[in-house]
Amino acid sequence: MNLIFEHGIWSFANAEIWVGIGLILFFGILIAAGVHNKAGAALDAKGVKIQSDLDEAARLRAEAEALLAQIRKEKAEAEAQAADMLAQAEADARRLEAETKARLEETLARRQTMAENRIAQAEAQASAEVKAAAAELAAKSAEHLLAARLAAGGKDSLLDAAIAQIGDRLN
Repeated sequence: MNLIFEHGIWSFANAEIWVGIGLILFFGILIAAGVHNKAGAALDAKGVKIQSDLDEAARLRAEAEALLAQIRKEKAEAEAQAADMLAQAEADARRLEAETKARLEETLARRQTMAENRIAQAEAQASAEVKAAAAELAAKSAEHLLAARLAAGGKDSLLDAAIAQIGDRLN
């Protein structure tokens, strides 16, 4: 047995034995010092920190999604409001166009009526002037005829009746 410890695998001259003994002593010291508890606590703390970071990220994501939903809602409301404003503006434009067209037609009709009245008045005045000129001419002609007859001394009953009718027709 001495041979095994002196020259064999279990020989203290073998470097692997000393590495193994050193490793066992190192692990023993680490266990005695409670390093495994401290490492577990550090890993647990790191896990808790990572979990809190994940929870914070989830909370921030939820806030961002809520904010995005609110922005989309506000955008939809703004687009609807813009569409309503556009429709209202178009309706106002059509209404103003109709009102302006009606006012223009009314003004044109009024001006046409005024022009027709002026034309009728001018026609009536011209007709009255023509009738007055014709009456004056007829009266002068009748006066000349009468003067000529009186100067001639004769009497024409047909001419007297025509002269009487002219006076009645002119008045």
